[in-house]
Amino acid sequence: MILTVCMSPCTDLTIEVDSLNIGKTNVVKSRTFSLGGKGINVAVGIKRLGGDVYTTGVMYQENGYLFEDALRNEGIPFTFVWNKGRARENLKFIDNRAMLTEVNDVGAPVEKETTDAILAQVVTLSQKSNVTVLSGGLPRGLGEGYYGHLAAAVDKNSLKIVDAVGQRMFYALNEGVDLVKPNLDELENAIGRRVESKEDMLAGCYELLDRGAKRVMLSLGKQGAVITDGRLNYYCKSLNVAVNSTVGAGDSMVAAAALQLEQDADLYDILRHGVAAGTARVMSVGQLSFTQEKYVEVLNNLIIREI
Repeated sequence: MILTVCMSPCTDLTIEVDSLNIGKTNVVKSRTFSLGGKGINVAVGIKRLGGDVYTTGVMYQENGYLFEDALRNEGIPFTFVWNKGRARENLKFIDNRAMLTEVNDVGAPVEKETTDAILAQVVTLSQKSNVTVLSGGLPRGLGEGYYGHLAAAVDKNSLKIVDAVGQRMFYALNEGVDLVKPNLDELENAIGRRVESKEDMLAGCYELLDRGAKRVMLSLGKQGAVITDGRLNYYCKSLNVAVNSTVGAGDSMVAAAALQLEQDADLYDILRHGVAAGTARVMSVGQLSFTQEKYVEVLNNLIIREI
């Protein structure tokens, strides 16, 4: 089983416009309402790929029933720790160039009893899990060091995947992580410098390895992704496909990588399956996640090379 932990569930209203004109009236071409939060997105991706998954984390009393209904529809079991207030409500604008502009809500703060209960859930559930995925943001008022507590709560026999930014990622790395997945912007922010070449890119990934990661999968957006363990380095170029939305692409990569890690796959296959899932997600529109059919279609056309 794979456990995903979602500390920041959200609703996303994705609005498509011809062009986003700040300070002017914009006309909506289409709108899509979806439920998310990185841990939930990862769980849905794993289920779509036929994996055995369970999700936990914080949930909010006012609109949490929407998430419960969606997870039941996907056949995903869950146990949430309930908190007062509403889950975050985000706005995402996509223009005719597939450029994404996001306005993310901060959501309601959580109480200490809630965060303590979540750590207890992770302790218990990770004992039954081959892989545990910690991904996404934290509720308002919760310090970034909480990611270290989450990582420390994971059972030593459960492989750990972390998809978090900045200090949250570093706190988790202090506890040892089997796979970390930044994107290029997140890597640059983490190491405090621009990445302008292949050598810069690998050097940045190696810094994360030095800080406690066993593997780094670096997402390069439409350019594909890189994976390294410090000994072997692979690059996979993404296919040239129509991009309907980039929302959830990184979570789909993590979902496929988690399944491969659970199956003791090598770097080559972790990368190939991750890029296939991320690409399948950007080709999808108006869905909670990608379809397995689209994923297989992409997977069969990807090329990996060693760098």
